[in-house]
Amino acid sequence: MKKTDHLKRVIVDFKKLTPEILKLLVDKYPYGYDDDHIIEFKNAKNELVEAVEVTTDDTKYLVKVSTKLVKTMEDYDEDDYENFEEDDPDAVQDPEVKSSEEQDHDY
Repeated sequence: MKKTDHLKRVIVDFKKLTPEILKLLVDKYPYGYDDDHIIEFKNAKNELVEAVEVTTDDTKYLVKVSTKLVKTMEDYDEDDYENFEEDDPDAVQDPEVKSSEEQDHDY
């Protein structure tokens, strides 16, 4: 039995991302995550989900991979969250994510 087998498992969508979980992600993946870090699994609806994993003493978080997550991790500044509780799911706001077409035109 692995030492993480006893942990509570929580799947986190971007909409429920808290400052605490975001900080854990940035600390674990300071240069971002790549394909080797992504875990794939089927959810209760038998849909394929891609996520990255971070753990605390009692919980294993599987954070769903998305463009918003990448952008938010890239732009992370701990000071942005100093006026929020660590577990506030409204603290992390949707980033401005450009479409791939808009990105192609950036020079």
